[in-house]
Amino acid sequence: MSHENLIILTELQVEQKLQRIARELLENNYENTEIVLIGIVKRGVKIATHLVDILTKISNKKITLLTLEFDKTNPQEEEMTLSDKALTLEGKSIVLVDDVLNSGKTLIHAVSYLVKANIKQLSTVVLVDRKHRKFPVRADFVGLTLSTTLKEHISVVETKENKFEVYLK
Repeated sequence: MSHENLIILTELQVEQKLQRIARELLENNYENTEIVLIGIVKRGVKIATHLVDILTKISNKKITLLTLEFDKTNPQEEEMTLSDKALTLEGKSIVLVDDVLNSGKTLIHAVSYLVKANIKQLSTVVLVDRKHRKFPVRADFVGLTLSTTLKEHISVVETKENKFEVYLK
């Protein structure tokens, strides 16, 4: 990243936050034998993948990773696609994962899609919550809550080591 961007979270800080979130997810799902993480394409999938890696190391629960893809700018124009259409979500504990929560538009459309599957429980995870809500949605598990101006931009960047850093533009 260029020097005009301010680093908000280093690789180490992101890793610490994801480790904490993984443990909170286990606490929240102690009764469930399986947890299904659904990452929103693209960076939400990368965060979810990292959480799955952590969860499989610290838990004996069955951890499943799926991806949810849709047009974030026009979510009603295009059908949402779940990576494994054959897998039933009914009665399962679902964790929806994205990188940054800004207006809430992406999360609310993803949630509206998932609740149609008659799931048991739904939790949301974001690495950074900017608190610029336009929709009534919240993240249950957050790495960092950050107040920004509407003109500023948060970037979650994957490093060469498959870790993440967070920048403010």
